[in-house]
Amino acid sequence: MKKDRQPFGAISFFSNFEAKLKIVGLGGTAFFLMTLLLFVVLWKDVLPDNMGGALFTLVIFGGALYYLGSHLPIFKSYLGGGSVFATVGAAIIAGLGLVPNSAIGTVHNFISTSNFLEFYIVSLIISAILKMDRQLLLKSAVRFLPVAFLAMVVNFFVVGLVGQLLGLGFVHTSLYISFPVMAGGVGAGIVPLSTIYGSALGIPAGPILSQLFPVLVLSNLLAIIGAGLLVKNTEQSTWNGHGDLLKTPGEMRSTETLTNKIEFNRLLVGMMVAMAFYLIGLMLHHLLPSVNAFAFLILVAIAAKASNLVPTYYEQSAVLFGQLIVQTLTKALLAGVGLALLDLSALLKTVTWQLAICVIVSVVTIALAGGYLGKIFGLYPVESAVTAGLVNNSMVGTGNVAVLAAANRMNLIAFAQMGNRIGGAIVLVIAGFFITVFA
Repeated sequence: MKKDRQPFGAISFFSNFEAKLKIVGLGGTAFFLMTLLLFVVLWKDVLPDNMGGALFTLVIFGGALYYLGSHLPIFKSYLGGGSVFATVGAAIIAGLGLVPNSAIGTVHNFISTSNFLEFYIVSLIISAILKMDRQLLLKSAVRFLPVAFLAMVVNFFVVGLVGQLLGLGFVHTSLYISFPVMAGGVGAGIVPLSTIYGSALGIPAGPILSQLFPVLVLSNLLAIIGAGLLVKNTEQSTWNGHGDLLKTPGEMRSTETLTNKIEFNRLLVGMMVAMAFYLIGLMLHHLLPSVNAFAFLILVAIAAKASNLVPTYYEQSAVLFGQLIVQTLTKALLAGVGLALLDLSALLKTVTWQLAICVIVSVVTIALAGGYLGKIFGLYPVESAVTAGLVNNSMVGTGNVAVLAAANRMNLIAFAQMGNRIGGAIVLVIAGFFITVFA
């Protein structure tokens, strides 16, 4: 009999490497070869300026950085692990100029201009809402919103007083630190906020926006790290609901069981359900521009779930599609946020020590207030601190994803969006009154 031929040398090494290392589903050898291919493409500056080029880049960067962050001893234990490392690591790589500007532009266009971020968030929101038990969904929402709003009120006064003690003044701290970090991100937050300030002060909005942006970036970064640390250090605590917000077992679990066999057409059905809700939100926003489209999206989805208007087939399909997006593209999106949207060099140039202290106080205060108030209202403090607290000091769209990913609480994105979209709109109104009276 002939002996079976065994692989040897380089073939044996790459065979073992392929089997033992898995990153985003790719074996070690395949991932290594694709990474090498990406480096050559970036070096030759021939990355296609389209969705294919952006996705290939982000999956490689997100997969590699997430894997490193999940295995680095100190980082995985104390600094938020893979989610934080994927975002911050990508920002450092971009800041050091290790990625061509053309590639960063491709990523930026894909995430922001082509609105992949919005597509991702819509898919998550609809999936998260339709997956919940309808009775406990309403109970959670009724308790959650007061916690989120009260935490923002507490944060406003505490940060203002700290700014006063540091010599910044209560009014200045409120206008340029408290309001920006709670205003609802960039497009729906500091951009209209800078316009409000500019109109009240009689100056261009551009210079004001330059003051507000670094504060928001720093707050967003600290909120991501804080979420990872909070969850990591409370894993054995009774305050940790392990993904449940309301203190009733299983409220975030689907009442229906998804079939084990995936019918691929159901992914398309799920996407269409999610996009239908999105278009309804946009239409209502067009009719009533003062209310954010995502606020309408969330309210309509909750009403549909509570009224049992969505048939089980379509409900399950939307959940299935949302799970596909979360499990396959979250790491890529986190890397995209770092590469294209998080400018660490600009942050380091503009942040003073007084401002940094105020932002740190803001992140800590809103987390503590969100957790404590959540406990009073019958919510799990850890989940409440993340969704009613830390996400309200983030950049909303990208910030919500990064904060919840760091906390491993992506199923709560509907509550995160609900709190900071509605809360952000309220902040803009209050800020407009505040600057008119006190500035």
